[in-house]
Amino acid sequence: MHPHNRLIEKFYTSFRQLDWQGMNSCYHEDAFFYDPVFENLNAAQVKAMWEMLCRNAANFSLEFSDVKADDEYGSCNWKATYIFSATGRPVVNHIKAHFQFHEGKIVEHMDNFSLWKWSRQALGAKGLLLGWSSLVHNKIRKSAQQRLEKFMQKNTVTNNPTP
Repeated sequence: MHPHNRLIEKFYTSFRQLDWQGMNSCYHEDAFFYDPVFENLNAAQVKAMWEMLCRNAANFSLEFSDVKADDEYGSCNWKATYIFSATGRPVVNHIKAHFQFHEGKIVEHMDNFSLWKWSRQALGAKGLLLGWSSLVHNKIRKSAQQRLEKFMQKNTVTNNPTP
């Protein structure tokens, strides 16, 4: 098995256990992350995002499969099942993850999923009726970014430890 396959497996096994520290240990110091909700995050932001999501997870479960990796790139499929904290609604999100590696760590991580399908579950009727619109997408993104910024401000010791 390629070492990058093991790295992906470590990442998702840690995620399944809500071990954000184990997840974050898989990232390169110059990591970049993208998904349809948080969009473009630098290394500090992505690490804080995983910590925030793990700490706030409710009724969470995760499955992953089809892990593939070589010296430079990797991918896998994963499914997260959880209760969306803002609405209390259940979500089952199917995601395709793509990775680029550098120095044995994840340097780029891109998660792809349908934001409309996600919003129909997470937001209920509003998501069903308007979840396809850029107006709703932008509101979801703005809310996520605000939650992340607030979390990072409250947790500066966790995210920026002093030597």
